[in-house]
Parts: sequence; structure tokens; C-alpha cells
Amino acid sequence: MNNIILNDLITKVEEYNLAEVEFVKRAYEYANNLHNGQVRQSGEPYITHPLNVAYILADMHADIDTVCAGLLHDTLEDTEVTKEDIAHDFNQNIANLVDGVTKISKMNFSSKQDQNLANTRKIITSITEDVRIIIIKLADRLHNMRTLEFKSEFKQKENALETMEIFVPLAYYIGAYRIKSELEDLSLRYLKPDMYKKIEEKKSRLEEESNKCLQEMLFKIQTLLNDKTIPNEIKVRTKNIYGIYKRLNEGQRLSDIHDLLALKIMVDDVANCYLTLGMIHHEYHPINDKFKDYICNPKTNMYKSLHTTVFGPDDRLVQTQIRTFDMDKVASFGLTAYWDIKKGKARDIMQEDLKGKFQFFKSLTEINSMFGDNQQFVSQVKLELFSDLIYVYTTKGDIIELPKGATPIDFAYKLSTDIGNTMVGVFVNDEYVPINHILHNKDRVRIVTDDLSFGPREEWENIARTSYAKKMIREFNKELI
Repeated sequence: MNNIILNDLITKVEEYNLAEVEFVKRAYEYANNLHNGQVRQSGEPYITHPLNVAYILADMHADIDTVCAGLLHDTLEDTEVTKEDIAHDFNQNIANLVDGVTKISKMNFSSKQDQNLANTRKIITSITEDVRIIIIKLADRLHNMRTLEFKSEFKQKENALETMEIFVPLAYYIGAYRIKSELEDLSLRYLKPDMYKKIEEKKSRLEEESNKCLQEMLFKIQTLLNDKTIPNEIKVRTKNIYGIYKRLNEGQRLSDIHDLLALKIMVDDVANCYLTLGMIHHEYHPINDKFKDYICNPKTNMYKSLHTTVFGPDDRLVQTQIRTFDMDKVASFGLTAYWDIKKGKARDIMQEDLKGKFQFFKSLTEINSMFGDNQQFVSQVKLELFSDLIYVYTTKGDIIELPKGATPIDFAYKLSTDIGNTMVGVFVNDEYVPINHILHNKDRVRIVTDDLSFGPREEWENIARTSYAKKMIREFNKELI
């Protein structure tokens, strides 16, 4: 049972926005009146669900419109109130957010499947309008997954599968790792309960056995940093259950998982991140091929950190993740960390950064414009964006995100239409390869172009994996006819 009460929400909002507390109380009363008499399958009053969703959002220090939309998110679907009522009684912004998370009515569809596909599309594409809609949806899904024990076994598995297929990738893309990890673990718990239990037991045994080693390292590193008067905070982290399950599934043994145990080390600026790295390597032997510099080369969802795996006490492998305090907020909460970092301008900067810095945004917009049919749209998104991804490098060291099975054609068009249209050859890791070569993680790719080339061949369309590449090849060859 969830014991979140209105008081908890108010206390949470007071932490960062004392001025708007009355507005939040008003939204709560409004939702409470509308949901009066409705109950959840657990037998609790329905209002406990929106209250928990709003609490999850307030915990991220969400702006007040988002918190209020969390409280009101089920009112359009489950009560008589209209979008216009919400706009009139609160504001247009809240009304738009609530409308954004509301399922399209089944009246508009001939089958349940058609309705589901249309709603999936609505959820996924809402990110192009206002990323906060996705964040409310993730908070909604998180609370529903936390209380899934009250559903039938069939519903549990159905919800868990949908969570893994749709919501986990969305959480990953906006960098909300904390939500992503919890959703993965909750889903695995219902999809593979025996496996979940087995790994959970192994994990807690490992945490117990490793505690002394981790605390010893933590104390030593903290002492080194304090001696240099570097502001710091260090936390212990163990890989989530699903993360361990995935590695075991790939054939690794528990002892092979180098980032099973980790120390998260937060310092005040980038220069001190590198200084800390030097100090750690001086104390503990690193494994050279397990060093990653995501500060210089951020992940495609803006994750920044230095990762180095070292031999800790008792010959235990321990990963240290070194980052600034702001980087840590982004690492845990992704775009939602902007509420804390950027304050009042957060929503606009979230949207700007999504468009300008997140590669998946462009791909999603492209797929949305190409597929009118909801089933084709959802299938393509799952294939191109929500399945396994690979990350390859340009000759300048920029990281390009592509679906597994992508070819140099996809890579070239991802760089620019001109490069794709004038490509005549390709080198992968300094070796000449054919155009239909399948790219792999960490490949370095160099495209050879010639302005006098004949342009992309028609058969390239069948070799390409990404919607954008296929579309550009088709358009080029259409113009020749």
C-alpha cells in the first residue's frame, strides 16, 4: 500500500516552491472532488494514484503546472470534466498537459488494438510537443507498476511487457536513469519472477560481502579529496537487477560484470573530475580497456561522467563514476534535472536541447512524418529507436546513434543528406568495406564522397535500416525519373 498523503506532497513542494503551495492544494481538492467515490483495484480511494504521481513529479522538483497536471492527469478520462474546464479553472498550460496524457476515447476506433496503437503513437510523439507530457506518463506508469500486484497475472505481464517496450526506452532517451532502472526491475519481477528472485538474492549477498571493501575505498577517496579541499560527495551503487539479468543472459558470469559495484563520486567542477581520476589511478590499479570518458564524449542522451574500473581491496573489481554535482543530477534524472539546474526556464531549455542535441528526436520526427498508419509507425519506432542501438564514431570522434544492423548508408545520411547522396566508398576502422557492411558498436567510420557521383542506387533503399536514409534515397531517385 502507498501511504503518501497530501501533507507529504505539500512538504515536498515546500522544499523548492513555497509560493505555489496553495495552487497545488487547490488542484488536489479539485481532483479529489472529481474522483470522489472511485476506487482502485487495491480498494484504496482513487485519489491515492494521482497523489502518488504528483509526489513522484514533485520529488524531481517539477514545475507547478506539471505537479498539478499530475494530480489532474486522469480527470479527462475518468470524470465529466472537460479540457476547457481545466483551462478555465487553472490555466491553458495545465489543460494541455492533462490532455496530452489522456488516452484517445475508444469511441473513435473499431477495435481495442487500433485504440492501443493510436494511444502509443500519441504518447511517443507527445515528446515533440512538450517533453513534460512524457515525464508525467513515466511517473504515472511508475506508480502503476509499483502497485501491479492487485492486477490479474495476465494484466501484470501485459503491463510489464508494454513498460519494457515503450516506457523504458523513453526514460532512457530523456536520460531519466533512475526511473528507467526501477521500471526495468519492476517489469522483470512480473515477467520472470523466479529469475528476479534468484538475482535479487545474489545481489543482496554480494552487497553484504562487498560492503567492507566499498566503505574502505569510499573513506580513502573521501580523505584524499578532503585533503585537497575538493568539495565532494560519494555514494555506493550496485547494478540494478535487470542490468545484471541482461548481462547473465548474454552469457557473462556474475564475476565478469565489471560495473556490478560502483562508487559515484561527485565533485564541484570538470577540472576536479580529472584530478580525482588521477588520484584514484594512483591508489588503485585501473583496467585500461574499462576506462570511458563520457565528459569529453557525452552519451547521446547527454549523460556525462568518467568511468574507470579498478582493482579494489580483496581483488574486487569496482567501477568509479566521477562527475560534477550537476552532471550527477542529469545522470539520475536526465532532462528532468533541468527543473533544478535551469529553474524557471527549464521547460523551454528542455525542448530546445531535445531538438538540438538528442539524435533520436530527429529520427522520431522523421518516422512520424513518413507513416500515416499507426501500426507501421509503432513498428518502425520499435525497430529503429526502441530496439538495440549501436554507437559509432565519426573521424572527428563524434558519436552517432544507429539501430542495430545499420549500414554505412544509414551513417552517411545521419551526417547529412549531401554526404549520403554523394557517397562513393566507406572505410570502417581504416579498412575499405562494401556499402552493405553491417556496422558494430564503437566502429570508426569514414565516408568517401564525390560530387560527380551518380548518387544513391535504388537498391540502397533495401540495404538501409533507417527511415530517413530510405526516404532520401527514394526522393533522389524519384527526381531522376
